[in-house]
Amino acid sequence: MKFLSFKINGKAKFGVFNEKKITDLTGKIKNALSLKELISINAIPEAKEYVLKNTGNITLDQIEYLPVIPNPGKIICVGLNYSDHIKETGKILEKNPVIFVRVPDSQTSHKQPIHKPKVSKCLDYECEMAVIMADTSKNLKPENALKHVVGYSCYNDSTVRDWQQHTSQFGMGKNFHKTGSFGPHMVLAENVPDYKKLSIQTRLNGKVMQDAKLSQLIFSIPELISYVSKAVPWRAGDVLVTGTPGGVGFKRTPPVYMKVGDHVEVEISEIGVLSNKVEDEIS
Repeated sequence: MKFLSFKINGKAKFGVFNEKKITDLTGKIKNALSLKELISINAIPEAKEYVLKNTGNITLDQIEYLPVIPNPGKIICVGLNYSDHIKETGKILEKNPVIFVRVPDSQTSHKQPIHKPKVSKCLDYECEMAVIMADTSKNLKPENALKHVVGYSCYNDSTVRDWQQHTSQFGMGKNFHKTGSFGPHMVLAENVPDYKKLSIQTRLNGKVMQDAKLSQLIFSIPELISYVSKAVPWRAGDVLVTGTPGGVGFKRTPPVYMKVGDHVEVEISEIGVLSNKVEDEIS
C-alpha cells in the first residue's frame, strides 16, 4: 500500500493508492484529517483494514499531489553522507553527521513544479531517501531506531548553490520556496525489510546524473535517527532526509544546473519515482 497526500476539487485529502485507484481516508479512520494525524494516532493498521474493505474510486489524473507530509513538525536533513560526495566537494569526513533543517514552505510535490528562483541560476538536484517517523521518541539507541519509522519516500533536496555558499551556514540555499520535492507516496517500513538493499538515482532530462546504493550511507539511518534524538524528540510525521550521493551538478565540469523546462526524476527502488518539471519562480 502506498499512502499519499493530495488535493481534489481544491480540498486537501490523504489516502492509499492501490491497484490504479485511490481510496480516500480523510476523516474515515478515527476522524484523522491528514496522513500526519493518522500516523500520530497510530492508526495505520485500521487504515489498512479499511482499504481492504473499501475499493478506491479516485484516479491519479483527478488529483494534484501534495508533499507526502505537507505539514511536518520538522524536516531534518543530512549533508555529506556519501564518500563520493565528500570527495567531489573537497570536504572532510566529519566525526558526527552534518545536520541542517528545511522548512515546510520550501517543499513541493510529485508532478508539481520545482521553482527556479529569480535571484539565482545555480539550482542543483540532490536525490535522497526520506524517512517518516512514527511517534514521539527521544534518546534512542541505534539498535532500536528503526522501530520508530513508519515509512519511506523519495526526496529531491534541490539546492540554490550560490546562496548555499553565502556563509558557512548553508541553510538559505536549502530553503527557497518550492525547491524541496517530496513524494510521490510513502511506502510502509514493514514493506522494506532492508533499506540498505535499495538503489537511488537522479535523472535529468533522461540522463543519469547520480546513481548509488543506500548501503553507501556513511551514517546509517538508525545512527542518524539516534543522533538527532539526543537533541530533540522525534514526533509523528517528522521527516529525516538522509543525504545525497556524488554526481551533483555544481561539481561537474562544466557545472550542470537545472533550468526552466528541465525534467528531473528521483528514483528509489521499491519506493517509486519522484518527477518534477522546473519552472520560473512565481512572484
